[in-house]
Formats: sequence, C-alpha cells, structure tokens
Amino acid sequence: MHCSERGCVNTTLGNMKRSGGSESEKRRKRRRLLQELGDQRIPYLGPSDHGFQQLWETSYSGLALRRSCSLPEELHGRVEAALFTLRRRGCFLRDLVKVRDRDVFTAVSRVLLGQPGTTYRYLDTRLFTIPWHTDEQRGTCCDPDLSAACKALWELNCFFCSDVGDRKEGDVFKQCRKELVGAIESKPSVEGDTESKDSEESKPSDDGGDSESKQSEEGETESKHSDDWDIESKHSEDEGSSSKQDAAWESRHGDEMGDMKTKQTELGSPTASKQHSEGKHTGWKHRPAGSTETETTDLGPQEKPVAELKHSLSGYHIEDEEDEDQQSGQGCSNLNPAKTSCPGPTQFNVTLLNYMDPAAMSQLKEEPYYGMGKMAVGWHHDENLVSLSPVAVYSYSCHDDDKGVSSEEGPAEKGCWRIGLKVAWDIHTPGLTLPLQSGDSYYLRDDLNRTHQHCVLAGDSARFSSTHRVAECSTGTLDYIQSRCREALSNLSTDPETGTHSLLSLLPATLQGYEEIHNEVEFEWLRQYWFQGQRYTRFCSWWARPMEQLENDWREMELMTQLLLAAVEEEGQPEEGRREMAETLLTALTDRQQHRQTWRDRCHSSLAQTLPPEEAPVDRPFWADDDPSMPLPFDLADIINRVESLLWRM
Repeated sequence: MHCSERGCVNTTLGNMKRSGGSESEKRRKRRRLLQELGDQRIPYLGPSDHGFQQLWETSYSGLALRRSCSLPEELHGRVEAALFTLRRRGCFLRDLVKVRDRDVFTAVSRVLLGQPGTTYRYLDTRLFTIPWHTDEQRGTCCDPDLSAACKALWELNCFFCSDVGDRKEGDVFKQCRKELVGAIESKPSVEGDTESKDSEESKPSDDGGDSESKQSEEGETESKHSDDWDIESKHSEDEGSSSKQDAAWESRHGDEMGDMKTKQTELGSPTASKQHSEGKHTGWKHRPAGSTETETTDLGPQEKPVAELKHSLSGYHIEDEEDEDQQSGQGCSNLNPAKTSCPGPTQFNVTLLNYMDPAAMSQLKEEPYYGMGKMAVGWHHDENLVSLSPVAVYSYSCHDDDKGVSSEEGPAEKGCWRIGLKVAWDIHTPGLTLPLQSGDSYYLRDDLNRTHQHCVLAGDSARFSSTHRVAECSTGTLDYIQSRCREALSNLSTDPETGTHSLLSLLPATLQGYEEIHNEVEFEWLRQYWFQGQRYTRFCSWWARPMEQLENDWREMELMTQLLLAAVEEEGQPEEGRREMAETLLTALTDRQQHRQTWRDRCHSSLAQTLPPEEAPVDRPFWADDDPSMPLPFDLADIINRVESLLWRM
C-alpha cells in the first residue's frame, strides 16, 4: 500500500474536524477582532456608489460578470426548462449536514449533477452525482425528461469550460462592468424616508441569530461571525418546511413553464441605492498594495469609527485555517494566470444546483459585518475544490410580475438577488455587492476563492443557481474506491476445493492499511450513501448497482477482520507478532466502533426523523451486529474486549 494513499485515508477519517487548538485560536482571534470593531459596520460598495468600478478592478479583479444577453439565447431556454423539470420532479432536496457536531438542514434545496461516478463532499456530507448526459454518454438510468434536463446542464457546463479561462474575452467582462455602472448612474437616486427605514431594518436582532445559534458554545459572537461554514446550514426549518416551500412554489410559479419563452433580453440594472449607516459610503479611496494607510473623505459620523479602526487593526488579519499557508496576494486576486490558474483548460466536473424561495423561509439571517441585507448563503470559501480552480455560476430568478419593488424598500437593488464579496477577514478593503439579473452568470477566477469569501444575498423572488466547480475528487470517485477494494481484497485467499478463507499476509503494516480501507468503504461511502445519497434512486438508478457491489466487498472485508482475530488468538503464533497484530486490530476496531455509533446517532437524530420516508436516512440491516447474512457472528464490542484481554495477558 502506498503511503500517499494511506495518508488520504487518515486525512479523510482521522482529520475531518479541525484540531481543537486551531479552532480555539480562531475563536480567540475572532473575539479580539469583534471587540475592536464593536457595533460598527465595515463599508461596502454597490454599483451606485462612487469608486465601485475601481474597487472591483483593483481588489476583486478575479470576479467576472457575463450578462444574460451575452449567452446564447437557445442555451438560456434549454437551461431554464431543465431547472424547472428538476424542480417539478422533486429533485431539489435539503441536505442534512454536520456543523460543529450538530446535524442541521441547509436553507437551500440542492441536487448534484456531474461526471458519472463523481461525488462532492462538504460539511461531513457526501453528495452523489446524477450523471449529466452527453452525446457519448447515453443511458437508461433516468427517464427521457430528466435525461434531457441533465444534457442541457452539461451543455451549459461546456460553455463555461470554454469561456471562463478565455482571456481574450476580458474586454467583454470589462464592458459588463462599465454597462452596469453606467446604467446605475443614468437612473435618478431614490430619496425620502427610505434611508432611515432601511438603516433600522438592516440591523441584526439583539440575539444575533436563530434559536440554534444561541446554543453554540461561543454564544452570540460565535453565531453571528462564524466564517468557516455556510451560514445557510444554520437555518433549520420545522417539520413542515419542505411542504410549505413546495406549496408556495406551486401557487406562485405553477404556470411558469407554460408561459416561459426561450427569448432572453438584457434586464435593466438596479437604480441607485442608499448610502447610509449600515455600511455603504462613497468616501473610500483604494489603498495601494503594501500601503498601511487607508484614505477616506467626507465620512459621516457613523462611518468615522470604522475608518479609525482600520489603522488600529492594520496588522491584524485572520484567515481560515485552510488558507493560513497561502497568505500571499492578500487583499486582491492575483492577475497572473500562469501562476494561479489550474493547469490546462478548465474542466468543471460537477455542478451543484440550488433552489430557494425567500418567501417560504421562516427567517433569514442578516449579513452581520456590512449590513448588506438578508443572506441566503453565508460567508464562505467554496470547499473541496482543485486548488486555484475557477467557479462559474448561472443565476435564474423566477418570474414574479405580481411582486415588484416595494416603495418601502426603495432601490430595485434591494429586490434582486446579489452576490456579496469581501477579502477574507480584512476590515481595510470595503466589501462589494453585485446585483444579478435573471440569466446573468459570474465567474470566480484566479485565486479569488482562496483570498476572498463570498455570500449570496436574498432577493424577493425564488431563484435557481447552477454552480459549476472543479471538485477535488482524487478520493471521491467510484473508480477510486473500487480500486481500493481490489487492493484490500487481494490479501484474501479462498481455497478452490474447500472454500476455506485465509489471509495471505499478516504483516502489521499491511493489515493496518487494509483495515483502513475497510473503514473508508464503510464510513465514507456506504454510510454516506444510505444516509442521504439513496434519496435520488427514485430519480436515477445509476448508483444502485455499484453500491451493491461495494456492500459485497465490505462483507468480505468483515470476514478478513475475523480471520485476523483468529490469527491473533492462535496460540501457536510468536508472542511478539501476535502483540503487533493485536494492537493493529484494536486500533482499527476501536475507531470503527466510534464511527458506527456516530452514524447510528445521525440516522436516528430528531432532525432525521422529521424527513418523509423517501428522504429519511437508512440504517441498513447489515450494520446490525446480529445480522444473519453476515459471514460469521460479529459482535464488535465483544471482539474489542477479547483483544484487550489478550493484550493484557501478554
């Protein structure tokens, strides 16, 4: 077994959580930052603000916008039809993810499409792709409607693959920036009492979050300012939330497919937004790279404390742990594609589709740092991606002619969906908000996803998004785990005449590697699949047969564990060799027992019990210790006791 492969297993199973020391240090730094910042807002700029284009070009240059009208019209039509087909068929489901030892539901509903046999892992949850269907990959795993939908999203993926890295298209993206700013400046600003109302409504509540976040060990501070996970996952809903969303969607958008036309026209940009005490201001001037001074002009009384804090915290920067070894280029995305882009043409291998209807949500959390508004997805880096790979996002807002911009809300920018960006844990550089019209796409290129964080700010209408990624799946494909099974089972010998099984090698290092594969198959694949992956079998049968084969391989590995136990207990073996084998076996079994209990708890948690039967996690019968289909009686706790007793006697 290669050390690199063993390292992958140890990383997957043994280091899924960040170390306690790192978490403690992050929280200490976060508390210090918040004490310095107090109740003040950090500034941010939108298209109506002076300096917006300069800020975009200098500090957020890795962000590229492609307006709806610049995508092929026929592609728009096929993609929109595909999104509604998937929604109508019930393919969008909320994920039950794990955050700080708690299971929580995501606020958005999701489905993963991508290359056959590919998975995407986030927040201790593995998603299994519904394969998109190409001209070369035609199958019978989906019905014709779903197959057509998957193919349409594959066509969108192909467009993004060819477009995202094409530097000759830079002029197009620059023109999108200028058109966006120009459209804003050409519209009259909104005046009146809206300013004070928006300012009050944008402030977070005193408790700083929902009932779940209040229970976190850091209290209000921790719940309001946790950048290391999707805040979307904190919005757990009650038992009837899924049905409430379905009912609301049906009533508001039931006729949309019939009325939808493929023709797309460029939508107008939002009108000028307010510059009020929630953080927006026009007095910012760009701070050149390496400068320790931030210039401001004409700051209002609510903004001056923020400007003063910039100097006091000039040397203070907090990064997520995953970025602490890559802090170069801080504050701006690197413009050198030769050094920062992933090698070769971009090949997005998955797209994570999201759906959310704000009107059906019981609550949405306020953006806590800048006062940008309600968040559908909180501040985060996209995780588990190939280093420095880009991300492409297609945004589609459902038509809702009956729901215009409220006169109380003021600018149209408040009513549309927006993406928010900030330099990760930096209070020097203002944040940026970019309004998204239906059919717009945007790219996070170069090292933007590493040096910056982004959030999604909810609009008035329901929205789909298709987020295309280069998932890091070196240990996350079916081919990979099947090869691991073959490697482990190569140590199992079967006598062709008697059918008797034996182990070919009893070297402790070899046995340890195979027991690690055993754990990987069970906890990173089978348990993950039966926890949530199996929900999609009613739409697509692609994973059914491969998972059956993985179960069969797992059963053979269970037999190998029992053969190892027999070798350990055999009196004729040299005592030193028996001790080494026993210690190896005890380590693997203790780890296995702990993980099994964790998964049993997740399957029977109170949140899991709220799911309908077709979506509920499954605690498979073959996990039971008294399962009659097991090759031999296998009581894990009993075996651990036997090995411990044996070691004690040696």
